[in-house]
Amino acid sequence: MTVTVTVTARAGEALPPLRIPITRTLVVSGALASRDYQDVHHDAEAAREKGSPDIFMNILTTNGLVGRYITDHFGPRARLRRVAIRLGAPNYPGDEMVLTGEVTSVADATVEVAVTGQNAIGRHVTGTVTVELPADSAESPAGAVR
Repeated sequence: MTVTVTVTARAGEALPPLRIPITRTLVVSGALASRDYQDVHHDAEAAREKGSPDIFMNILTTNGLVGRYITDHFGPRARLRRVAIRLGAPNYPGDEMVLTGEVTSVADATVEVAVTGQNAIGRHVTGTVTVELPADSAESPAGAVR
C-alpha cells in the first residue's frame, strides 16, 4: 500500500514552533556525535575556567536540530539544499530552545525558510534553510507548492 502525502508551502506561512529541552545529555552527545571534543561542550569545570557558566551546545548540534525542524515539517522526502545559520546566545543545560520558522519564498519545488531559535537568554540561532520538496510536489497558482 502506497500513501501519498501532499506538502504545501506559501510565502509568509509560519511553521509551528518546536520546543527542545536543552539537557546535558543532548549537549554532550551532540558534541560527541559531531566529533567536537572541545572541553567546553562536555566538561563543566573547564567551561567555567574559560568564562562560561556551564557547558554549552556546539554549532553542529544546532545545525542538525535546525535541519530536523525543517524536515519534520516538510516530511522525510524533503531534501535540505542549504542551511546557513549564525549563533548568538549559548544553549546551556536546563534551558529550552524554541525553533520557529517562516516561509520567505517558494519557486518551483524549492522553499526558503527563515529560522530562529530562542532560549531564555536570547536568540540562540538565526538562519535560512533552502529545502527541495519531492518531485511529485507540483507548483500550483499563486506560488504555492503542494
